[in-house]
Amino acid sequence: MTVYADLYRYRELFANLFRRDFQAKYKGSALGVLWSLLNPLVLLGVYLLVFGLIFPSKTPHYPLYLLAGLACWIFFATSMQSAARSLVDSGELIKKVRFPRQLVALSMVATQAVTYGVMMAVLIVLSLVFVPEARSMVWLAIPLAVVFTLLVAGLALIAACLNVLFRDVEHVLAAALLPWFFVTPILWSTQTLGDRGVRHHTLLQVLHWVNPVAPPIFAVRDAIWSGHAPRAGDVIYLVVAATLALGLGALVFRAVDDRIAVEL
Repeated sequence: MTVYADLYRYRELFANLFRRDFQAKYKGSALGVLWSLLNPLVLLGVYLLVFGLIFPSKTPHYPLYLLAGLACWIFFATSMQSAARSLVDSGELIKKVRFPRQLVALSMVATQAVTYGVMMAVLIVLSLVFVPEARSMVWLAIPLAVVFTLLVAGLALIAACLNVLFRDVEHVLAAALLPWFFVTPILWSTQTLGDRGVRHHTLLQVLHWVNPVAPPIFAVRDAIWSGHAPRAGDVIYLVVAATLALGLGALVFRAVDDRIAVEL
């Protein structure tokens, strides 16, 4: 796992890449990182209008339920999209200087993780205020969010490496994210589906366990919103998936590392 040990060995370089990406993201912005909250808040307003007023949801504390899912999804989607193009966009630097190239993709995830951390902090505060029964469990969201970040980092490294070899990867990913969003339990829940959830129980189980983003969202959101501990199956799935993603990311990177500069 020296692929990730390089984060520490080359921490100054990683910090410089992170600062470059972070400053580029908010260059010329007066509000800086606060702009990153506008996207989920605007989406929250639209979805609350649709599912709160036009099609009322039976889910308790639905705004918090929705925002918790959106926070995880936005972090995942933006990290995957930005990381997929990271090595290609940094092609001139990669061709000129020999350095651990995985730092480029991982710095993109770190940049998006700042936004994710801010959103998680806001969610924890909202949970403490509006869901008193969740106060004993809400702190579990912090380690769960950290493990989810590791899962996203592994998947993002895989996407970045594959996109160097096959430039269609970024386009396939962009096209897949929209339907992927709707089959992920962000807008809907068992309560919102009602009798349909009972009739399509098998399908819901497939969407739950085949989708690598669903169990992590369930685990993080349960800690913030439900008032009870996340289900053991979701937590175990998250830990195993993060371990596999990091391991597979390291293997894929090692396999293509020598070809990156040539392909670019």
